[in-house]
Amino acid sequence: MPFKRPPNKAELRKQLQDETNLYLQDGGMVHEIPRGLSGREDHKPLRPVLFDTPRESRTYVNDVVASIEERRKQKKPASQPKKSARKGYYKTVYDDFGEPIRKMWVEE
Repeated sequence: MPFKRPPNKAELRKQLQDETNLYLQDGGMVHEIPRGLSGREDHKPLRPVLFDTPRESRTYVNDVVASIEERRKQKKPASQPKKSARKGYYKTVYDDFGEPIRKMWVEE
């Protein structure tokens, strides 16, 4: 199954022009808008008003942060270090050509 390539810019322009011509032939109309006229009816600024609400009171969290810091500073009881049951490592065995054959467990 051949790969269908996406249309390039020239093909897209031609398709859009053909669709526009078909629309105009069927009785459609294109209204031309004068340059600089806004499409918005209310003519309000696009930027939001940032500081139009009254200032809210803040919740201080100093006590919460202090208790968290205190818990973090407390030392945990020293536990026995975990001993590894196994002492050794895997060693790779190579053939005469330097290709790995297998891995062997080697005791220390």
